[in-house]
Amino acid sequence: QLQLVESGGGSVQPGGSLRLSCAASKFTLDYYSIGWFRQAPGKEREGVSCIARRIAGSNSNTVYSDSVKGRFTISRDNANGTVYLGMNSLKPEDTADYYCAATPRWACYLDAIHYDYWGQGTQVTVSS
Repeated sequence: QLQLVESGGGSVQPGGSLRLSCAASKFTLDYYSIGWFRQAPGKEREGVSCIARRIAGSNSNTVYSDSVKGRFTISRDNANGTVYLGMNSLKPEDTADYYCAATPRWACYLDAIHYDYWGQGTQVTVSS
């Protein structure tokens, strides 16, 4: 059973930056496509970014929602099998619980229905 652990959340002022990490105990995430989702209080879960399963010798395809495009960057650390979500120019509307999710599918999706494994989440608060 793949268990995902998110870390890196916290409180920042508008315009600040955070980097979230998604790691798996006992497994590398190289063999999974990974999505980052967020859910703010009273709102539906939203897919913000995803990165496709790693293919040796090529860069993994990435997808971003319009709400984060140009501000967030998803990446893999091939050395340790961790996936990161770098978040810059944070806005109060980015405040939410952030979750990473994994699927063995080759492509990645911003729709949660495609994912089989979920982490417990990490909280991000953007406030002055």
